[in-house]
Amino acid sequence: MEGVVISGNQMIFALVISIFVLIFLIMKTKIHAFLALIIAAALTGVLGGMPVSGVLGSITKGFGNTLGSIGIIIGFGVMMGELFEFSGAAKRMAKTFIKGLGKGREELALAITGFIVSIPIFCDSGFVILSPLAKAISKKTNKSVISLGVSLALGLVITHSLVPPTPGPVGVAGLFGVSVGSLILWGIVLAIPMLLAGLVYAKYIGNQIYQVPSEDGESWVRLSGAQTLSHYTDDKDDDKLPSAFMAFAPIVVPIILILIQTISAVLKVQGPVSNVINFLGAPVIAVGIGLIIAIYGLTGKASRSETIEQMEKGIKAAGIIILVTGGGGALGMVLRDSGAGNYIAELIAKTPLPAILLPFIIASLIRLIQGSGTVAMITAASITAPMLATLNVNPVFAALAACTGSLLFSYFNDSYFWVVTRMLGIKEAKEQIRVWSVTTTIAWATGLVTLLILNAFFG
Repeated sequence: MEGVVISGNQMIFALVISIFVLIFLIMKTKIHAFLALIIAAALTGVLGGMPVSGVLGSITKGFGNTLGSIGIIIGFGVMMGELFEFSGAAKRMAKTFIKGLGKGREELALAITGFIVSIPIFCDSGFVILSPLAKAISKKTNKSVISLGVSLALGLVITHSLVPPTPGPVGVAGLFGVSVGSLILWGIVLAIPMLLAGLVYAKYIGNQIYQVPSEDGESWVRLSGAQTLSHYTDDKDDDKLPSAFMAFAPIVVPIILILIQTISAVLKVQGPVSNVINFLGAPVIAVGIGLIIAIYGLTGKASRSETIEQMEKGIKAAGIIILVTGGGGALGMVLRDSGAGNYIAELIAKTPLPAILLPFIIASLIRLIQGSGTVAMITAASITAPMLATLNVNPVFAALAACTGSLLFSYFNDSYFWVVTRMLGIKEAKEQIRVWSVTTTIAWATGLVTLLILNAFFG
């Protein structure tokens, strides 16, 4: 832990005050969310007893670390999205999806896509790569992009949180001493009802906030209610669109490269081949390759200036997303370095709660405090694994309890919150909470109930 913390009570006081100030600034003042996040981060550190240099260091480290992993990917992703729109690839993807699955199943299709894609890929990267698909389907069908985007984001975050080989579940498996294979199997079983419950809410909130892309794709239009088109698969301009293969290639190729890199790491491949795989499979490089494929595969008839102009539209759109995402990372880092999460977790661990609930509750609290689901589940596992080893608890379900707790109420201090809400065009804080915070909480609550049932029968 960086800095000197005077007392546990002081940390809790600083945390409560800072969160209250953050919510007030975002919801009741003219201060932008990015500035509000930085103010809250500074306030947390100073009131919590961290030295000024430590506060500033945590803010810059959190901002830099977050954008170091996702900022470039966001930039590449939004440029790719503009090229999809400009070339007609987005329209082709939407037509292909609809033709293959039929009308009325778009949310389920996107949720399953996210569910599968996020097993080897971070949910942030996956959403940036796949969100143009939700936008394209919305534009093609007039179905609310909120229901589509939330379904996609939900599928991504659930397997990201529960199913190895993403780092959080892998780390939890190691701390509890359970096999990765067992965690994959039971994680998928647990994830299915969580996904279905979240889908019900995704459709509901999509009808409450009925938003679709504008004709030019540059803004969003609010509709009064469901106005899904009845015919949308037989356009006269079909022969002018890119092929399905070329339309999907900029998305599929990065996913395959990242998947190969993940498998290579699991199999512990060594030597020059491993170096090449690790390089090409790094998300930044993989998405960059996808962007190059989009540039040369989708804009053949466009001039150099037209292509660059379209990409620069994407760069302008990416600016605010990158800033607020980094701001969320800065706040999360200060909360982490202040020690508030560990202090509260240790207090909870001393209470006479049922053993299976300990990792779940600790992960839930740490998630609320500092935003990172991965940090929440790893911390909960670190604290509770030594204790649960002496109790009659199935370590697989204890591990899943820590993973499930990490989904509680994603909000302002979670970078994924900003990626999802901003890329879906949701700017008002109240709507952001309804769109995403409530969604993750429904998945969290469903996961707890399902976990308790599984533990009762198989624990």
